Amino acid sequence: MKISKRTFYKMSLTLGVVFMTTVSCERDLSDDAVLAGFSKTGEIYTDTFVSMGSDFYLPFAGSKPDAFSVDSQVGYQSNSSIRIDVPNAVDPTGNYAGAIFRVDGAGRDLSGFNALTFWVKASRGVSVDAFGFGQDFFGDKYQVTANNVNVGTNWSKVIIPIPDPSKLVEERGAFWYAMGTQGTGGSGYIVWMDDIKFENLATVAQPRPAISNGEDASTSSFIGVNLKVTGLIQTFNLASGLEQVITVAPSYYDFTASDPSVAAVDPFGNIAVSAAGTSVITATLAGNDAAGSLTINSQGNFQLPPAPTRDPNNVISIFSDAYTNVPVDYYNGFWLPGSSTGSADFSVNGDNILNYTNFNYVGTQTANPLVDASSMTMVHFDLYIPGPVPNNFDFLISIEDWGPNGVDNGGDDSRQQIFVRRNQVVADTWVSIDAPLTLVNRDNIGLIIYENINFSSLRNFYLDNVYYYN
Repeated sequence: MKISKRTFYKMSLTLGVVFMTTVSCERDLSDDAVLAGFSKTGEIYTDTFVSMGSDFYLPFAGSKPDAFSVDSQVGYQSNSSIRIDVPNAVDPTGNYAGAIFRVDGAGRDLSGFNALTFWVKASRGVSVDAFGFGQDFFGDKYQVTANNVNVGTNWSKVIIPIPDPSKLVEERGAFWYAMGTQGTGGSGYIVWMDDIKFENLATVAQPRPAISNGEDASTSSFIGVNLKVTGLIQTFNLASGLEQVITVAPSYYDFTASDPSVAAVDPFGNIAVSAAGTSVITATLAGNDAAGSLTINSQGNFQLPPAPTRDPNNVISIFSDAYTNVPVDYYNGFWLPGSSTGSADFSVNGDNILNYTNFNYVGTQTANPLVDASSMTMVHFDLYIPGPVPNNFDFLISIEDWGPNGVDNGGDDSRQQIFVRRNQVVADTWVSIDAPLTLVNRDNIGLIIYENINFSSLRNFYLDNVYYYN
């Protein structure tokens, strides 16, 4: 069974915020006067919402709109809590529950705390996709995420450390969550949360930041490529003995490039490659050296694939800057168990390229809506293997139609396989693959799968201009 690592998309908002300051006209402020700062309230929800304002609940796009409520019968040492009804995977009104709680008004000064804490339980044992803070839909500058949090049927306390409290002097992103049903076979469940607050705990210790997941990673690149530092995590030791690992926004780090003339890095972890050579990216967080590094080996100028010239009226594009792409659920499902494939996608002078790393197999899903390619006769891919090409290279592309019921593995699926052999590819060169679209039924295409076969040792490749055409 294929299980995808869900990406929770944030809806965009446009809000006008007006700050009004009233100053007494009786006398001018003296030079010694100190203006009041932002609220230092740490409580978010303690049997009721605390100083959150009236418009604080903002759900993610695709979330079930009525998943959130306040339960007046259940609470942690009380009779009130936040209740989240996570829907079944096939719920037509939304197949997961996710939202942020954002302070409606001026942000809070959280620099006196070192952790977000809350109590939680569920109607069944589950692994909740994500809890965190710092999402505000205005850039999410200081977002922190705790992934795959185990939640049982009894109340337990969750502690999410703050990477660098000194950064949070005006934070509106008080709390957020994302809960799906990948681990429950699609069945819904209920989660209760109570006593959500920021605290200063003496038991949060041994901060260990890392980039590149703590590894000394390296990548080949080219002039004009824009990359991003990834694998930004920090590990803390808690009183329970738990090693709490959190995912950390780039703005908590101070990045350094060993040779900025080759590849420079900005405060948000964005890397711009501008010359041939080597540059090593390292970082610190709150004065602590981050484990891991990223070495950029720039090979100079990069050759883009040939620009597509087919009439857009005869094309259904999955991934291309030359056409308007259909909605895509994900380009890397990171299916579990078994998939090791990561993504290091980049752009060259505005042309976006998919880059799959540590490759074994990966999928692109187009299920919302499914693709109707019944009028298309061919499929096109541009493939680039950063040399050398393995001697045992053997590459398979599969296209899946999910049948009349439109359900993956629903009993009426069909699949077309396209084999790419060693003699069809050349190292460090774009290869165009055009193949007849032979699926008898191709009006409900939901998936394209790329995979190594016959023990092929390919680990890295680029992909562009994926489309069906007539």
